[in-house]
Amino acid sequence: MIGSSSLTAGGSTSPAAGVRIWVATAPLDMRRSFDALAEHVRAILNENPMSGHLFVFRNRSSQRLKILWWDRDGYAIYYKRLERGTFQFPSAGEKSMAIDSGQLMKLLAGCAIAGR
Repeated sequence: MIGSSSLTAGGSTSPAAGVRIWVATAPLDMRRSFDALAEHVRAILNENPMSGHLFVFRNRSSQRLKILWWDRDGYAIYYKRLERGTFQFPSAGEKSMAIDSGQLMKLLAGCAIAGR
């Protein structure tokens, strides 16, 4: 998904222009799938899940991460589990926060990112 040509410009790992990356700051039940994640985006994060933006979620232990994305004709989910360590999600007073593609790559690698 991250390298999908329909998501990225020129096949790079950077999201196409206009695509924002939203990180949910509170943990979420990873048993949720497409529709439940989309409803969370709508009801809790107050965003449109079909906007083409990326929505990043983690579980309580921060060892699992899901990214929900609308790909013009359906939802796609990227799911990653760390064998060691945890994802270093930013803490914020808001329900979600925007990050850039560089911060997303750091987050996926298990590195800490600073909130904006």
